[in-house]
Amino acid sequence: MARAQDSRQAVPNTPGMRPDSDGVTRRRPLPKQHVEETVEVAVPVPTAYNQWTQFKTFPRFSPVVHDVEQVRPTVTAWTIGYGPLRRRFAVEIVEQDPDSYLAWRGLEQRPSHQGEVEFRPTESGGTAITVRMLLEPRGATKRLTRSSKVTQVTARLVRRELQHFKQFIEGLGQEGGAWRGTIRNGRVQHDHPEPPRSRVAQWPVG
Repeated sequence: MARAQDSRQAVPNTPGMRPDSDGVTRRRPLPKQHVEETVEVAVPVPTAYNQWTQFKTFPRFSPVVHDVEQVRPTVTAWTIGYGPLRRRFAVEIVEQDPDSYLAWRGLEQRPSHQGEVEFRPTESGGTAITVRMLLEPRGATKRLTRSSKVTQVTARLVRRELQHFKQFIEGLGQEGGAWRGTIRNGRVQHDHPEPPRSRVAQWPVG
């Protein structure tokens, strides 16, 4: 089931983050109502995280995602849809911590969205992956996206995509590439040595 979460004093368009009085940006829950789904996968956290950051492989397991293109170091363009219907939109990674957390925001307008994914170890040595998504309606789409049916459909889609990822990574048994960098406020942090080149061609960032 989708779970509604509430948060006050949230920063618009910045999933899971807020600047404190000391100027340091820290995570906080998504504002308003959002969809939240969790799946456990039978691989360690680094394996699950590394494979998730290989966005270009999403079409290999997702029936919804048709193409992912890198536009800038922290921006990717996604083409999704069913059958002949296609929709293309850009996504910006605003925060990324290896083996832990990734937050993004959609750059489209009608409607936009934001989300985050967390990776936590389980007692069995696997990984619990939690995805949270929030639609941000604008204009005439506000009434539609506030509908409980839209929330249910979004939750069902997220749940299915997580199950597809679970089958994919457990079938592989190991990641097909990795990017171990850190992103803060939409910028790649360069205070660490360059990570090894991913085995996925021309895919240097999550």
